[in-house]
This record gives sequence, C-alpha cells and structure tokens, in this order.
Amino acid sequence: MLKLRTCAAKLRPLTASQTVKTISQHRPAAPRTFQQLRCYSAPVAAEPFLSGTSSNYVEEMYYAWLENPKSVHKSWDIFFRNANAGAAPGTAYQSPPPLTSSLSTLSQAQFMVQAQPNVDKLVEDHLAVQSLIRAYQIRGHHVAQLDPLGILDADLDSSLPADIITSTDKLGFYGLDESDLDRVFHLPTTTFIGGNESALPLREIIRRLEMAYCQHIGVEFMFINDLEQCQWIRQKFETPGIMQFTNEEKRTLLALLLFEEFLHRKWSSEKRFGLEGCEVLIPALKTIIDKSSEKGVDYVIMGMPHRGRLNVLANVIRKELEQIFCQFDSKLEAADEGSGDVKYHLGMYHRRINRVTDRNITLSLVANPSHLEAADPVVQGKTKAEQFYCGDTEGKKVMSILLHGDAAWQEQLVTLTLSLSLAQIGFTTDPRMARSSPYPTDVARVVNAPIFHVNADDPEAVVYVCNVAAEWRSTFHKDVVVDLVCYRRNGHNEMDEPMFTQPLMYKQIRKQKPVLQKYAELLISQGVVNQPEYEEEIAKYDKICEEAHARSKDEKILHIKHWLDSPWPGEAQAVISIAKCPASLEPCRILKTRGEMVKNRTVDWALAEYMAFGSLLKEGIHIRLSGQDVERGTFSHRHHVLHDQNVDKRTCIPMNHLWPNQAPYTVCNSSLSEYGVLGFELGFAMASPNALVLWEAQFGDFHNTAQCIIDQFICPGQAKWVRQNGIVLLLPHGMEGMGPEHSSARPERFLQMCNDDPDVFPKLDDFDVRQLYECNWIVVNCSTPANFFHVLRRQILLPFRKPLIIFTPKSLLRHPEARSSFDDMLPGTHFLRVIPDSGPAAQSPEQVKRVLFCTGKVYYDLTRERKARNMEAEVAITRVEQLSPFPLTAAAGGTEVPAAELVWCQEEHKDQGYYDYVKPRLRTTINRAKPVWYAGREPAAAPATGNKKTHLTELQRLLDTAFNLDAFKDLA
Repeated sequence: MLKLRTCAAKLRPLTASQTVKTISQHRPAAPRTFQQLRCYSAPVAAEPFLSGTSSNYVEEMYYAWLENPKSVHKSWDIFFRNANAGAAPGTAYQSPPPLTSSLSTLSQAQFMVQAQPNVDKLVEDHLAVQSLIRAYQIRGHHVAQLDPLGILDADLDSSLPADIITSTDKLGFYGLDESDLDRVFHLPTTTFIGGNESALPLREIIRRLEMAYCQHIGVEFMFINDLEQCQWIRQKFETPGIMQFTNEEKRTLLALLLFEEFLHRKWSSEKRFGLEGCEVLIPALKTIIDKSSEKGVDYVIMGMPHRGRLNVLANVIRKELEQIFCQFDSKLEAADEGSGDVKYHLGMYHRRINRVTDRNITLSLVANPSHLEAADPVVQGKTKAEQFYCGDTEGKKVMSILLHGDAAWQEQLVTLTLSLSLAQIGFTTDPRMARSSPYPTDVARVVNAPIFHVNADDPEAVVYVCNVAAEWRSTFHKDVVVDLVCYRRNGHNEMDEPMFTQPLMYKQIRKQKPVLQKYAELLISQGVVNQPEYEEEIAKYDKICEEAHARSKDEKILHIKHWLDSPWPGEAQAVISIAKCPASLEPCRILKTRGEMVKNRTVDWALAEYMAFGSLLKEGIHIRLSGQDVERGTFSHRHHVLHDQNVDKRTCIPMNHLWPNQAPYTVCNSSLSEYGVLGFELGFAMASPNALVLWEAQFGDFHNTAQCIIDQFICPGQAKWVRQNGIVLLLPHGMEGMGPEHSSARPERFLQMCNDDPDVFPKLDDFDVRQLYECNWIVVNCSTPANFFHVLRRQILLPFRKPLIIFTPKSLLRHPEARSSFDDMLPGTHFLRVIPDSGPAAQSPEQVKRVLFCTGKVYYDLTRERKARNMEAEVAITRVEQLSPFPLTAAAGGTEVPAAELVWCQEEHKDQGYYDYVKPRLRTTINRAKPVWYAGREPAAAPATGNKKTHLTELQRLLDTAFNLDAFKDLA
C-alpha cells in the first residue's frame, strides 16, 4: 500500500498510540482473522484500539510492519515480532528502555523477548507474499495474453518481469521455494483474491493472481494516487468468479458480431474500412452505452476514425440499414445541396429507446475527415455545450466516447483532449513502428486514467471490461481507457495488400479464425446454442440485411438530412446560476476610462465589443468567448473578468450582471493549443444556433496550428458535412514591426478558400443577401468600432449561420482616431460592407485623380499621409470592410469617377494579403475598363519584418507609391 507506507514514513518517531491515532480514517474493514491479535497484551497506549471497532487501525499497522518493520515505532515492532513468533498472550509486549539509557550499551535482546529462530524467516515470508501480490497488480499486464494472433507482445517487450511467478524457479526471487507453495498465508486488505477467505495457500494465491491479471485482460492502475480508486479496481478484477454471463447474454453477444460478415460478403471489393479483426468493438460500445444509460446518462456523443464506422452506425446508433447500403450504389446522387463525403466519414444523430434500460437515449456520431483525430476536440466541445445547456454541471447526463487506432494515439490531439472528461477506446494493429512507448495508451497516465487492455478475440472479457469502464466513469467522473488489442484482417482498406509490408503477421491472420466463428464454437461447446440455432440466427440476420439492401435501391430514401450529426431542432435554454459581484471590488482604471467615453458618447474597440455582447445578452443570446488571455485580452484591452486586488481568487464578470433574466456570458482563457481549442469551440457552436461562440487567437498568426480544423470543418462545413455553424474567429492582424509571427493572420489563405465568383456581377435585387446565404464563410476587416459592433450583432441576427472570420486590430485598440459615436450604433444603423470617402473628395468628385481602396488598419496610415500631403481633394479613400463575399454592388460606388486611377493599397506583401483576391472583383465592378494598380510591400516569403526601422521604411515606400500620382503612368 503506497499510501500507507507514505503515512508511516512520516510518523516514524511517534509511539504506537500516536501512530494509530494519526492514520487516515479512510480504511478498508479489518478481516476477521486479525482478531486473534486482540488476545495479546499490546502496548498500553494501544489497548483501546485493539477492542471494539478500532482493530482495523492496528491491522494496518501490522501490514505496514510486514512491509517494513522500521516504518513503525519500536514498541509496535517488539509486539508484532513476538506475537508472530508464538509468544504466549500477555507476554508479546515489552516497553522500550527509558530515553536516559545508554543505547550504545544495550543489546538487541533487551528490546524484545527471545523468540524462536524462525521469527525473521516468518516475517520475511509474509513480506514476500505481500510483494508478490503487489507485483501482479503492478506488472501483471505485461504477462497477460493480449494479442489475438499470439505473435506480438502488446507492450513491445518480450522479456518477462522478474517478480512475476511464471515458473517455480521464480520463487527464489522472493526467498521462497517449491516447498512453500502449500503454506497458508494471510491476505492483506489490498487484495480481493481471497473472496470470503482471509488466508490461502501460496499456490492458490498465485493461481488467482494469474486469473485476475494475466489472462485476456491486462489492467494498469497502480499509478493512480488514490487508495479508494485503486481498491475499487482491485475488487472489480480480483474477486473470484466476478466475470459471469448468463446464456441469454452470451447469445445476444454472439448476434452483435454478425453485421461485418454480411458487409464483407456483399461488398468484398468495396472500400468501406471494415471492422474485421475488431468486430468486438460493437458489443464493447453497446455495453458502455447501456451501462451509462443505466447510471443516468441520456446523451452520448462519439468521435471515431473511419474504420468500423458503418458498423457502428448500424448496430450502435441504429441507423436504418437501407440508408447505409444506398451509399454503396454509385448510380444514386445526393438529393440535397453539398459536395458530400465518402460513407466512412459521415456521422449522424439519433434518439431512441435503449432496450436494456427502457430509457430514452440520444446518440450522436460526429462526422470526421481522414485526419483521424480531428474530431476529438469537436466532440469534447459539443459535449461541453450539451452539458451546459441542460445544466449538467457534473457530466452525469451527457458523456463522450472517443475511439482511436493505436498509431493515431501518438497524435498530438489525443494528448490534448485527454485533459477533458471522456471514455477512450483504442484498437491496435502492428505497433512496432508506431511508437516508442510500451503501449499506445501510455499518454493516459498523465491524467491518472485507469487503462484496461483486453484481448479483442475474447468477447466476454471485452464486455466485462467495458462494463467496468462505464461504472468507473459513473462512480468517479474521471477518464478511463479501454485498449482493444486486435488486428486488421484486410490491411488499410479492402483494396490494400498488407503482405507487402507485414508478411509474417498476415500469414498468421490468414490462418486466424474470425472472432464470430471462434465465439460461436465456444458457445456450442458450452451448450449455450447448437449448430442449427446458430445457422438460423445467421439466416435471420441475412434476411433483414437483404431486405434493407433491396429498399436501398429506392432513390427517394437517399437524402443528405439523414447524415446530420448535430441537428438544431429548436432553441436551447441555458441553465446557470449567477453569483453577485463582490461589493468590495474596486473598478479599475480601464473601466473608469470607459465611463468617461460613455459620457462623451464615444466608443473604442473594446467598448464596442462590450456593448455588442451586452445587447445580445439582453436579447437572450448566450455568448461564449475563449482563447489565450481572452479574459483580459492579449493587449490588456478587454478586462471582462475583474480580479480583487486584495483577496486571492475573488473575481467578478460584470457582463453577467447587466440585465434581469439575461442570457449567461462565458469567458475563459484556454491552453496553448489552437488545434485542440478551436476544435472544441467549433463543437460547442454545433450544439445550438442560439449562441454566439467566439474563439480569439493570441495573435492571428497562431491560427496556423489549427489549420486542420479550419480546412476540414469550418471552410467546407456546409458543403461537406451539411452543417451550418456560426463560430467566430477573432484574429489580431497588422504590420507593426513585430516580426513574422506576430503580424499576419494570413488573410490570403481565408480569401483563397472563399467560394464567391470573381467574374459575375449581380443582376438580382436581393443579391447582397443571397451572397451571404450562398457563401461558405464571411471575412471582414473592420476599421471602426461601430462596424465591429454591428458585424458581431449581425452574425447572430442573420436567419442562417455562417462562420465569421474577423481580422481584428492591435494598434487600433487604442488609436485616438479609431473611435465611433453612439450615433453610429443606434437603431436604424447597420453594418457597412464598404465605407466610401466622406471628405472633400466626395464633395468634388470631378477633382479626384485617384481612388485608393483598402481595408483595416492601413486606412489610418493613408488618411494621415493624405492630410500631410494636402491631397484630400485629389485622392479618395474607400474602405472595403467585408471582403468575402465581396460587396460588388457597394464597391461599384467607388469606381464612378471616370478619370480616376484605381489602386488597391495594403500593408501586407504583394504575394499575401488581399490583392490577388480583390483585383479581379474590382475589375468586374467596372466591366474591366480599367486596371487596378497595387501599392504595398514587395513579394516576400515571411509575412513581416521584425526590425522597426525596416518596417517604417517599407511603410513609407507604400505611402509614397499610393500618393505619387505619376507612379503608374509608365505602366499604363
């Protein structure tokens, strides 16, 4: 017992009486056999603890002494030595000599009664047995028979632990020999192998340990630093006869293994990423879901790679078989919009009655691309959102299950998502080239999650382990990992030839009986079923599948709506309690400054955001903002969470106290994983259309580590997954001499992925609204706080949902000219896609010689330079606030000066930024009558310089080009 040893080490100087009083109160009950010690005359101070209900304290002192006699006080040492040596009652205890005695002159004999010569041997043997039991608990999984093929070691190590008894020769490791096998030893409270027996012969102890830890289940749990949790796991796996199944349960388990065999026969040459070799995944998932439903869970959200997805859809989610089979018909076309995706990437949502518990349960399998773990944080975010909206603060009603292949376990995202509450299942193939750690699941040790390895060719062991895993989560609300050690019968996919790279393994696989056949033969041998019954069950299931296959030919059934994993049936209401802000919290300087702005009826960027959020909260819109340092803002501009400067950890979120009955506001700093966090927030936004979910990068550049989420889920979301999503990405952007990693949100990447046509000028009256509906996302770069205010509100007030990409400023957060009036935010005002010049150039358009188009922060550089050059009448500046979908009709107003040159100005380099996107669209607005010139930085590989002087030189060159009216004459 690691925890008891730690306590004893700390208490070594204390007396017997003091020791037993200070041992933790959370102790297992003492076995009845220990009562024999109560007949002895113990140390006087300990006598009260040897009577009544306190004997379990003394028992633990006894076992602590067995492990290390020096870990207890000398008075206990003398007592236990003499009692074990057979001293008569009343004579076992001797007081230690007084402290004034000269210890150097006292012999060992003066500390205790002279006992029989075998006293030390007896103690050592008991200690050896305790160590033996502990060795199996710690390292038994290294010896377990986990590989169904019998050719690989699941832990990548062919050597056997020296302290595991695999032969009588190993007894010598513990100082025992074959003659000790029939000796009876008392069992400690840290094992349950005895059942109702408190002592067993050594031979039986070893046999029971082997049955518990060295068969088809390998358990890793002794690294968990909680005694109660370790004892719970020991009881689940050590108790004799605990893994029992009725004949009916076995027949049901057999039936769950049938589906994959039908798919193989029907589409043997079709790429479907079948589950052959791991068919047991289906009863495993069903067991987890059934047990969790029994414990109160009513919503399960799953994420998995493509392998086995069709089987999971059919037999776990219970998707109609004809909807699955029709995906194999190449003649059918989707009856709804969207590009669609391959059948083994798709997900779905289904609510049904759980036949085992007679409770309603909702199951959602999240769609996933070939980036196998990309769905992990999405699942976690969606799970968190569903828990939030139903008030499930402890995760008792909504849970997630993630599945991974063993190689994918090494992917960074698995480690990132392990810190969130989940059940994990991994299934393995050849691991030798996939990792350097013993097991693929080793990363789960970081979060103290128990790991249950199980041979996937033993369906009953798998089902038992999954039952325990579900009970663990329900009991402790903590992560748990089930590692299904299996094989892949058909290589990467059904068209792949694995013999090229794994010839020896696949020779063995070709000989391997499928688990369905092996389990059927076992049940027939046990008399659970007979051969005719088994064949009848197969024929009955085949008939069901064939009838569904016939129905799948009907073109009417194929509709993309059947593959939605996150439908929005109605408004979700958040259940949350709001605490009052401490009255002693003094408003900081930032808030006082905001108060002054309000008096002057002006807003800066942070206040505009605050007002947008506040107005939506009043209207019942839940707002969630996350990212790195978002509570205060990366640039210390936001301060949505106030911290008491005198009381530790006392905080307040004023935005949760603006209005009676308002919606809740959630703001939370995130970890330094853009990949994981953005996926999480995307999943959260999937749960409800009635929430504004925003993710802010610390710097816009950092979104590049989340590119997989952007490319696979956000950009093609509606076309690929038939999923509208209103997530907002706030990406700080601007060239300010801060170097190539703190400057550019890479607007060119987002614009390149926009689906609006640069060559089509609208002729429809409703084109502007239609543009928004048909685009894949909206990209903006606002130059005023008011426009930022409006675009945030528009995002949630639109009758549909599109992702919104906002290139937010850095220096403009406090720029004295980047201010807006309340008048620009009152009822009747709205978001301006284009802001034309409103100065002298607009008053006398005939004098305008050049129209500069720009977006975002560079506008303020241009206006300052124009004023310095006294060219306000000659040069007009038009701001494009919404870049995609490009506001063709609004931008046309800036091109109505016939004699003026058109120039696109940007601070980004020419091969980056907006120019390549904007140029053809501007030309479309003028029917390509004029060229669109460029003023900006030269092409470069890096997004920005980190040298301040170079930055200013580049900026001045940009401005010189923009305002030199002769600059483009030679090029015309």
